[in-house]
Amino acid sequence: MLRPLWFVLNKPSSFPGPHCLPPSLPQDAPQLLISLREHLLQLPYLDPSSIVVSRPIAPPSAPPLPQRLPQGKRGRGGTCPGESVYDDGATSLWSWILLAQVKEGTENKGSIESAVRAVRKSLLLREPPVILPPNSKRRLHNGWAMVDAGDCAIHILSAEARQRYFGHWA
Repeated sequence: MLRPLWFVLNKPSSFPGPHCLPPSLPQDAPQLLISLREHLLQLPYLDPSSIVVSRPIAPPSAPPLPQRLPQGKRGRGGTCPGESVYDDGATSLWSWILLAQVKEGTENKGSIESAVRAVRKSLLLREPPVILPPNSKRRLHNGWAMVDAGDCAIHILSAEARQRYFGHWA
């Protein structure tokens, strides 16, 4: 009797197979994200149907904090927020967000780190190159990595992290 190979799962996986098409792009998506998405679709450890390019969702509105002056010798405890990034009508720090999910079972095998390397390399090889902050050497413990590409944020996620932090985009 033949035993199944070690990489064949006994249970059906929850991610769609390669026959599923990726979501369509918005009409006004920047060329940077269009080319990056095409590059990410070629990576074998990313789920093609999970690569989403979108504008950020506005944060929920909340009642304003009551105004209270800072107190004490060090001037702490005040609620005057000062200037905000949201004062000019912006809804986020970034104008665009790209979400990409790695295939289930590959999160702890370096697929997130490899996808981040592929994103950084693709952005740095553009003409003109996108200016990126220095690469962080921290280990990923929550299944989520983000690359700040100036006007857009690229998130590489595991299925669990996507459900937890980006459930409204699922």
